[in-house]
Amino acid sequence: MPAPSYTPARSAPATDDAAGGGTARSHETDVVIIGAGPAGLFAVFELGMLKLSCHVIDALPEVGGQCTALYPEKPIYDIPGFPRIDAGQLVEALEAQARPFQPTYHLAETVAALDDHRDGDGRLTVTTDRGTRITARAVVIAAGGGAFGPNRPPLPGIQDYEKTSVFYAIRRREDFRGKRVVIAGGGDSAVDWALALADVAAHVMVVHRRPRFRAAPESAAQLQALAETGRIELVIPYQLAGLTGAGGRLRGVSVRTLEGHERLLEADVLLPFFGLSSDLGAIAGWGLATERNLIRTDPASGATSRAGVYAIGDVAQYPGKLKLILCGFSEAAMTAHAIWSLIHPDQALHFEYSTTQGLPGGE
Repeated sequence: MPAPSYTPARSAPATDDAAGGGTARSHETDVVIIGAGPAGLFAVFELGMLKLSCHVIDALPEVGGQCTALYPEKPIYDIPGFPRIDAGQLVEALEAQARPFQPTYHLAETVAALDDHRDGDGRLTVTTDRGTRITARAVVIAAGGGAFGPNRPPLPGIQDYEKTSVFYAIRRREDFRGKRVVIAGGGDSAVDWALALADVAAHVMVVHRRPRFRAAPESAAQLQALAETGRIELVIPYQLAGLTGAGGRLRGVSVRTLEGHERLLEADVLLPFFGLSSDLGAIAGWGLATERNLIRTDPASGATSRAGVYAIGDVAQYPGKLKLILCGFSEAAMTAHAIWSLIHPDQALHFEYSTTQGLPGGE
């Protein structure tokens, strides 16, 4: 699939040497969105439909968040209207949907500070680690769980195999064609990738410490069906115990039961899927009410405990919250309308459906 195209900064004076220590770039816009994952990209669209301009900041070098960085070829089944769509294709479509509203992307930049204006005009200024300063009337945090990284299993010498035989994410299924693959974990990622690689790898073995999997019931049922036909081997109840190989090339994965019984699985690749550890980074110091490292919000508006700051997507927490991409889309729409009312407190919003309003340029 073609790589997404990005709109260069065009809405405010800026120098081109901020990354090299030159004059800091300064911008003004209606809304700053922190996070260019699915929720953040759809927020650009919803805000754009209300004629609000956006700048988007993301620590990754390309849009898409975890969908792009970790599993662009992973199929997603619960996006309305798409019985199945790969994560990378979803990101491409969302970026194209946002493009008519000309968002400015600040990629490979991390937020460092958030400051209120001294004159009390309600504006906020976000500063990044590269010296970019963006002043806006509202800030939307759509940063997933914050900066993220994989939970590494505590195996001696595992770092020697990383990026050659041990991978915490899959970008291309073809990279594993004809390989003997060990997948460790019992959640959706482990099960989904076992199903996706069954027709590509020479042999797929799934290591889990329990006989039951914490995956979607239908996916777990498909896994069991493939195991019964011999296309996937379920290594349960076992846990990872060690690695054998040389020069970064894996030859085997040792597994062990709680009773101490050991097996050696001949393998070329280990895929440990034990979730991601997340860190809000500088956002944690912004005085926002949090709960288990997530940001508490008003479910009707996305508002946080700090005026002008909103949160949507996986980083937002409220009673009944579901961590689904489609819920992030709904939150983006409601938050966009709340921000319009914040910016235009004396005006009534005459809402129009996209079917009647259309898009800029007559699209």
